[in-house]
Amino acid sequence: MFLLLKWVLFALVIMLSAWLIPGIEVDGFLSALLVVVVMALINTFVKPLIVLITLPINVITLGLFIFVINAALLLLLGKITPGFEVDGFLSALLGSVVISFLGTLISNIEPKT
Repeated sequence: MFLLLKWVLFALVIMLSAWLIPGIEVDGFLSALLVVVVMALINTFVKPLIVLITLPINVITLGLFIFVINAALLLLLGKITPGFEVDGFLSALLGSVVISFLGTLISNIEPKT
């Protein structure tokens, strides 16, 4: 149940980033939920491989290249997910920063036991 709540909160974050950043568009809440599911799959299977491949440049840039990776993955997400569009790299970069910041806040929420 708690996982479902986190997914709903992440969908709201996706919609908020679409509202804040011109160039990111979401058709509705169900599209945002689909974006969350596809983003979870990409972050689980694709992102670790890309981070491993780009490890040398990531070390040279002191970890700042991860922002480029996140923006590229958000652009990929816009291409493969229906109802979600990202217009350009700058929109993807700003969107990935907003989503990462708010996603970190959501990930730190723990249920009371």
